[in-house]
Amino acid sequence: MRLLAGIALMAAFSACSATAMALRGGPAATADWLSAPLASFELALGENPSPVHLLRPPAAPLSPLAQLGRQIFFDKSLSASGKLSCAACHSPQNDYVPADTAPAEYGGPSLAQQGARAVPSLMYLQAEPPFSIGPDPSDGAEDPVALPQLAALAASAPRAQKTADSTAASAANVVPQGGLFWDGRASTLPDQAIGPLQNPIEMDGGSIQNIAAKLLAAPYAQNFAAVFPPGYTANPDTLVSDAVIAISRYEVEDPQFHPYASKYDAWLEGKARLSAAEMRGYVLFNDPKKGDCGACHLDQPGPNGEPPLFTDHQFEALGVPRNPDLAANQNPAYDDLGICGPFRKDLAAQTQYCGMFLTPTLRNVARKNVFFHNGVYNTLKQVLDFYNFRDTQPDKIYPKDAAGNVQKFNDLPRAFWPNIDTADPPFDRQLGESPPLTPAEEQDIIAFLGTLDDR
Repeated sequence: MRLLAGIALMAAFSACSATAMALRGGPAATADWLSAPLASFELALGENPSPVHLLRPPAAPLSPLAQLGRQIFFDKSLSASGKLSCAACHSPQNDYVPADTAPAEYGGPSLAQQGARAVPSLMYLQAEPPFSIGPDPSDGAEDPVALPQLAALAASAPRAQKTADSTAASAANVVPQGGLFWDGRASTLPDQAIGPLQNPIEMDGGSIQNIAAKLLAAPYAQNFAAVFPPGYTANPDTLVSDAVIAISRYEVEDPQFHPYASKYDAWLEGKARLSAAEMRGYVLFNDPKKGDCGACHLDQPGPNGEPPLFTDHQFEALGVPRNPDLAANQNPAYDDLGICGPFRKDLAAQTQYCGMFLTPTLRNVARKNVFFHNGVYNTLKQVLDFYNFRDTQPDKIYPKDAAGNVQKFNDLPRAFWPNIDTADPPFDRQLGESPPLTPAEEQDIIAFLGTLDDR
């Protein structure tokens, strides 16, 4: 029975006409079944024929600094409304994103002001590199090259096409990568933590002096003395800086922020079996002629066994539709240009990056309720439809004007349309061509994405 089941699964697997990205020394691509029949047989049964040992961050009790950071993370008194904490938008019960389906959360003194972007997850940010242009902007030099100079270099640098079977080549592209927030404007976790605290449409904590006073009035104020030297209360700037450092230590030390506990992790280690649908989805995920998701959402362990993060940390201009449910978008003159602004200021003149946003991790993506920087979609089916039909049948994705014309790329000024990715699969298809995925194949990819949820 096992043999018959395996043959049936292998036949279904082959029907995908795909090539699975091989694990390091691991399962054979479907095209190589004849040369590696045993590995291929195990793969068709949902097993990993070449398990690896994943190197996870060590688990240990939280340090006093991280324990202080946890208290600050849950403190609503730091907000103007008295109702918002870091945890309000980054819920531990919901993978550190909001539990609702709103495209952006509400904040400010009366919680009546909507943000302009979807809230990113705080999970797995401990491994996010700082913002840079190119994989090694300093090239070993003592003085790093300034971003504008790197941007000028990137303008003339050749760019490799991104496909799931050539990730090494695209990793060397001289493109923006790394950083925190959708535009990469924060390079460290403390930089990220201070942003919402002061943002007038988020926690709206006010000035540094005001935030420092609230910290000193908090029930945990005496805990600062246990981790910082005497005199920490004398300088508000130092106190607030210490507070966001504490928050960052909490995010780094608490395993809940990076558990690497998904079914896919277990599969990589040979401790779980993927279902037929999940395995088909895995193949489609890595097939350049199908989903090609693995081109940007890297699914292979690192060189030392680090679990995959399902992102290449690079920025992309995808041209997602404008979200009419965002309050900011009620102003037709408002444009969210990602790296170019309005929130990031230092690269506003580098218009070749306008419309680019950070590629997020896909870990726990099946449990999310909001997708893309503007929260335009609420289901994975909608997301896959976007990739499937953006270029082949754009009338399925974008609205039409009064004359019935499809308003493609309607959330980015036409001057920046050349920045939109039309070279990497599946965005290399033309109007009227067959979409890369069938409805059944979309569902298989969604099944695979469910294996990335931490259990």
